[in-house]
Amino acid sequence: MSASVLHFFYHRQILDKALLKLKDKSYAANDEYLDMPIDFIPGLRHMRLKDVPTFFWDRVYAQKHTAVWREMEKYTKASAIVVNTFDELEREALDAMKSIPPAIYPIGPLQFLEEEIPNKLLRTFGNNLLKEHTNCLEWLDSQEPNSVVYVSFGTSAVMTNDNLIEFAWGLANCKHPFLLVINPDLLIGKEAILPPGFTKDTADRAMISGWCPQEEVLCHSSTGGFLTHSGWSSTMDTISAGVPIISWPSSFIDQVTNCRNAVLWGTGLEIDINVKRDKVEKMVRELMESDKGKEMKKKAMEWKKSAQESIKPGGSSYVNLDKLIQEVLLH
Repeated sequence: MSASVLHFFYHRQILDKALLKLKDKSYAANDEYLDMPIDFIPGLRHMRLKDVPTFFWDRVYAQKHTAVWREMEKYTKASAIVVNTFDELEREALDAMKSIPPAIYPIGPLQFLEEEIPNKLLRTFGNNLLKEHTNCLEWLDSQEPNSVVYVSFGTSAVMTNDNLIEFAWGLANCKHPFLLVINPDLLIGKEAILPPGFTKDTADRAMISGWCPQEEVLCHSSTGGFLTHSGWSSTMDTISAGVPIISWPSSFIDQVTNCRNAVLWGTGLEIDINVKRDKVEKMVRELMESDKGKEMKKKAMEWKKSAQESIKPGGSSYVNLDKLIQEVLLH
C-alpha cells in the first residue's frame, strides 16, 4: 500500500470517530458531507472523507477490515516499515510518519530498483498473479505513438455486467484505439461477455486480451493513457512509465485514496463509480485530445523522471535502501 494509506490506518481510532456518520446511508449518499476535508491528520490534509480507504466505513469489507487491523497491531512492534513509494511522490505523508516509530523507509519504485541493482536474479521476481498474454505487444507495435488507451482493472477488482457494457460502449464511441484486458474474475460471479455488436464495431481499432505484461504495455510508445482501478501496484506502474490515467476506483481497499492522489499529482482524472458510457467517452477524449490531457502527460513524464532520479546513487530511495541495510538489517 501507499504511505498515505498506511498513515490512514495508523490513525484508525481518530478516523473511526470521524466516519461514524458514514454508516448511516443518508450521510453516505450526501456528496457535500463526503467532500469534507480531513484537516485533523497531518500529511493528509488534501484528502476528503470519500478518499478514506473503504475498510473504515463499508460493511461489505468487514472481514478484510478485521484482518488489516490484526496486521496493523504489529506496526509499532516492527523494526522498520518498508514502502514501495519515494520521498518526492508522498512527501507530506512521509514527513508526518517520520515522527512515529518505527522508522519508515521508502525505497520505490521497485520497478526501477530491480533495474538499478546489478543482479540478474532480481529479474525473476514479478507481481503478476495471472498468466501473461504477450500478443498484445505485437498489436501495440502496429499502432501510432501515444494513440492507444490501455484498459485494465487489475487482478482483484470486480464489476457488474452493466459496468462492463457502459465501459465497452464508451470506449467504442470515443473512436480511439484501445487495448481492453478481460481477466477471468472481472465480473461478479459470472463470465465476462461483451455486448452484441461491440467486437465488430471496434475491430479496426481495438484488441481484446487476457492479462497483459502491464509494465511493458505502459512503457510501450503507442500507449497514451490508462483506464485503471488505481490499485497501488498499477499506480506505481503508471508513475514509472510516465502515463496519465482515468481512474475508476471500484470502492475496494485503498483505490479511492490512490485515485485522489493521482488527481492531486496532476496525472489523473476521476470517473464516478456509477459509470456511464457518455462519461467514459468524454473522459477518454479529454485525456487523449485536450490541452488538459497534454498537461497531464507532461506532468506524468515529470513524475517518471523524479522516480528515476530517486533510485539512482544519491537519490532518496537509493539512500533509504542503504540506510535500511545499515541501520536495520546489519544492526
